[in-house]
Amino acid sequence: MHGATFLQDLAIVMMAAALVTVLFHKLRMPVVLGYILAGVLIGPHVLPSPLISDEATIKTLSELGIVFLMFSLGLDFSFRRLRKVGTTALIAAPLEILLMILVGYQIGQWFGWGRMDSVFLGAMISISSTTIIVKALQEARLTKEPFAQVIFGILIVEDILAIVLLALLSGIAMTGALDAADVAGTLGRLGIFLVVVVVLGLLVVPRLLGWVTKFRSNEVLLVTVLGLCFGVSLLALKLGYSVALGAFIIGAVIAEAREIGRIEILTSSLRDLFCAVFFVAIGLLIEPRMLAQHWLPIVVITAAVVIGKSVACAFGAFVAGHDNWTSMRVGNGLGQIGEFSFIIAALGLQLKVTSEFLYPVAVAVSVITAFLTPLRLKHSDDLVEWWGRHAPRALTNYLDLYTEWLGRFRESRRSGFVGRMVRKWFWQMGLNVALTAGVFIIAVFLAQRKPAWLPKFPGGEIGMNAFLWLGATVLSLPLLIANFRKLQALGLLVAEISVRPEAAGERTASIRAVIAQAIPLAGVVALALLVLALSSTLLPPLEVLLVLVLIVALVMWVWWRAFVKWHSKAQVALIETFERPPPARPESTTQFFRLLSHAQIRVVLVDPGSPVAGKLIRELELRTRTGASVVGIERNGESIVNPGPDEELRAGDKLLLLGSGDQLAQVAELFHVAKEEDE
Repeated sequence: MHGATFLQDLAIVMMAAALVTVLFHKLRMPVVLGYILAGVLIGPHVLPSPLISDEATIKTLSELGIVFLMFSLGLDFSFRRLRKVGTTALIAAPLEILLMILVGYQIGQWFGWGRMDSVFLGAMISISSTTIIVKALQEARLTKEPFAQVIFGILIVEDILAIVLLALLSGIAMTGALDAADVAGTLGRLGIFLVVVVVLGLLVVPRLLGWVTKFRSNEVLLVTVLGLCFGVSLLALKLGYSVALGAFIIGAVIAEAREIGRIEILTSSLRDLFCAVFFVAIGLLIEPRMLAQHWLPIVVITAAVVIGKSVACAFGAFVAGHDNWTSMRVGNGLGQIGEFSFIIAALGLQLKVTSEFLYPVAVAVSVITAFLTPLRLKHSDDLVEWWGRHAPRALTNYLDLYTEWLGRFRESRRSGFVGRMVRKWFWQMGLNVALTAGVFIIAVFLAQRKPAWLPKFPGGEIGMNAFLWLGATVLSLPLLIANFRKLQALGLLVAEISVRPEAAGERTASIRAVIAQAIPLAGVVALALLVLALSSTLLPPLEVLLVLVLIVALVMWVWWRAFVKWHSKAQVALIETFERPPPARPESTTQFFRLLSHAQIRVVLVDPGSPVAGKLIRELELRTRTGASVVGIERNGESIVNPGPDEELRAGDKLLLLGSGDQLAQVAELFHVAKEEDE
C-alpha cells in the first residue's frame, strides 16, 4: 500500500508540475515560480482535503533535486570565465554578501525575531539566483554583453561563498556561537577540501570521461557521470559538509571535460525531473495565511534585496575598475534571491533553529524579485541615462578619473615580468601546500575512523599511525620537492635583484650566495614544521619516527628525479586543461541542429537491377551532381555510418541520403534517368 500511496503522490506532483510548465511557458515567466505555485495549490494549506498523503517521501525526493540542482549549477560554472572577471567578482561578491547579511540581521532584529532567525535571514538574502538571472539574460539576448560576463563571474563567486555560508551556518546552529578560531578552521578545511577535489578532479575526471566516451554508449557515460556526482556528494557528507557542496564541485570539474555538451543533454532530463519535485516540495511548505500575516516583513525584505544588492554589486564592480555604465547594469541585474536561499532556509528548518514562517517569507521574496528581474534588465539603459542626466557633474568626473587611474595601474602591473613570475610561483607553492595538507588530513581521517578494508598492522594503533604517516609523507614528496625547487629559484631571483654590485662591491657574490641559500633553507624548515603540525595526531614514538624519517630520506634520494618528472607532468596536464579551447556546450549543439532543420533525410533501396548496384560511392558523384550525400548504409542488419568514397553499393542496401528537398528530388531523377538509359 505504501508503494501505491507514493505513486499517487508522485503522479499528483508531476501532473501539477506539467500543467504549470505549459502555462508559465505560454506566459513567458520563470517555470520555477510555477512549480512553487503548484506546490502551494496542492499542499495541505489551501485545499480542504490535501492531495498529498506522504509529504515525507516527496521531501526525500526533493533532496535528490538539491543534488541535481547544484550539479547543474556546477556544470554552468566556468574556471575560465572566473579567471577573466576574477578581480571584479572577488571584490563585488564578498562585499555584497557581507552587506546583505548585516542588513538581513538588522531587519530581523527590527521585527523582533530571534537571533538565529535574523542570522539565517541575512544569509538567505545575500545570495542571488543564478537560475533566474541566467534565464532572464538569455531571454533578453544579453548574455554576450560585457556587464553580463561580470554578472556571471559574481554569481560564480557567490555560489562558492554560499557553500561556505552553509558550512558556517551549520556550525552556528550546533554551537550557538561563531568563534573566530572556528571560522578560520572551517574556512581552512573547506579550502583544502576544495583544492584537493578540484585539482585531482581536473587531472582525472576529464581523462576518465574521455576514455568512457570511447564506448560510444550514452548509457555508460550517463551512469559514470551520475556515479561521480553521487560519489563526491557522499564524500562531502562524510567529511561533514553538505551534499550540495559535493554536487556543485564535481559539476564544476566535469564542466571542463570535452564531453560536457553530451553530458548536459543526458543529465538535463533527470535535472528537470528532480528539480521540479524540489520546487514543488518548497511550495508544499508555504502557508498563504502565514504570508498574509507577515506581509510587512516581505515588503521590507524585498525592498532591501532590490536596493541593497543592486547598490552593493554596482559599488563592487566600480571599485574593481568598471565604468559607471557597466557597474550600474551589473547591480541592476543582481537584485534577487533564489535557489540557494531555499537551501539555506531548508537547512534552518532541518536543524530546527529557525521559525516556520521564515521559509515561506524567503520564497515570497524570491518570487517577487524574480518577477522584477526581467523588467529591471529591460530598463537598465533608462536607469543609466537617468543617472547621467541628473548626477552631479563633479561626482561623475571624479568617478571617471578613478576608473581611468585604476586602468593605468593595472596595465603597469601587467608589464612587470618579474612580479608576474613571483606571483605565479607563490600561487603554485600555495597550491602544493594545500594539496599536502589534504593528503595528511585524509590520513588523519583514516586513523580516526579506520575503514574495514584497512589491514591490521603490527604494533596496533602505533603501527597503523606509523604506516599512515609514512604513506602520506611519501605521497606528499612530489609536492614538497616542487616547493623546494621554487624556493631555490626565488632565492636566486631575490639575491640577484636585492644585492647590487655598486653597493656590495667585492662581497656581491658571497652576499648573493648567502641569500640564495637562506631562502630555501628557511622554506625547508617551514615545510618540515607544516608536516609535523598536520600529522601531530599520527606521530609515532621518537625512535620509530627517526626510522621513518630515514626511510623518507632514502626514498627521496632514490626517486628525486622521478618525483620531479611526475609533478611536472601533472602540472602540464593541469595547465593544458585550462588552455585548451573551451568544450562545446549544448547551445552550439542546438545551433547545429537548427541548421539541420532545413535538411531532409530519405531512405532509398538499391534494387538488384539498379544501375548503382556494384558501383563505388565516388563513381556516383552524387555530391557533385546533386549536392546530396550518402550518410549511412544498412546492409544485412548492420549499419555503416558515414561510409567512405570507396564503399561499394550492393543490391539490397538501404541508403540513407541527406540533403534539401530539391537535392533529393535530383537524386530520384538521376536514378530514374539512369534506369531509362539502362533499359
